[in-house]
Amino acid sequence: MTFLAILIGLMPSFLLVGLGGLLRKRLSENAWQGLDKLNFEILFPALLFVAASTREIEIAAIVVIAPIVWALLGLGLVAGWFARRAGPERFLDFAGAWQTSWRFNSALAFIAVGTAADADPAMMAVIIGMAVPMANLFAVSALSRGGGLGFWGAAKKVALNPFLLASLSGVAVGISGLKIPAPVMAPLEMLAVAAIPIALISVGATMNWGALARMDRFSAHICATKLLVMPLGAVAMVMVLGVSAPIAMVVVIWAALPTASAAHVLAGGFGADRELSATLVAQTTLLGAATLPVWITVAEMLF
Repeated sequence: MTFLAILIGLMPSFLLVGLGGLLRKRLSENAWQGLDKLNFEILFPALLFVAASTREIEIAAIVVIAPIVWALLGLGLVAGWFARRAGPERFLDFAGAWQTSWRFNSALAFIAVGTAADADPAMMAVIIGMAVPMANLFAVSALSRGGGLGFWGAAKKVALNPFLLASLSGVAVGISGLKIPAPVMAPLEMLAVAAIPIALISVGATMNWGALARMDRFSAHICATKLLVMPLGAVAMVMVLGVSAPIAMVVVIWAALPTASAAHVLAGGFGADRELSATLVAQTTLLGAATLPVWITVAEMLF
């Protein structure tokens, strides 16, 4: 039942990726890049801000969850780094793919947590609020270094990145408990709704469909890091620390999510290989349809 629920939850994403593949010749390369730019500068920042700011974030939950989530993101970063020798020669292209080893699909997070009987969606909101800024900080820092920027240039790029600014702003509002007036939130919510469909269509138009069917050493390492190493690390960490069952279950589910749909958008924003990162998005999403139900079952059995 869990497998079927996850598969149904992923089906719209698969269909939109497929639609992008069908439409790729209808628009020019410049048009697709312009669409990614719109997503990078406006649509996804709106989604990140809305996701964090509309859910109240409790300080007590942050104290328990934040260190675990940040440690797991660090695990994904370090484990993914060992794919460097098998990856692209240019570091910027590697960085664009490397980020997929620790970033995660926020939209799928709430679908996945809803399939587990004892999992608390409110805990998933806290995890996402803590994870998104750090995940984006890691990704933007790596891509900035790959772009050949000096220290101050990279620091400026990180500080002004729209993903990071939106994440931090949303978390600040969530912690404060402030309610943004509906007339102000309404246009942001409209922009947020458009972000994921456009990103998925662009993934389908950008990725190498031939590479999707053949996993090389590099992509296998990245996919294994995201779908096996991170959730296994999550299970070990929550058991060693004796984390309460409701939190432990949601941490494991979060760690097992496929990579972020917008990974190729961020990569393209820095001039990295969009096709490679888009292909990794599709590969982890397809493989995640099989691995995610397994990890949810493991979490239910253990906690």
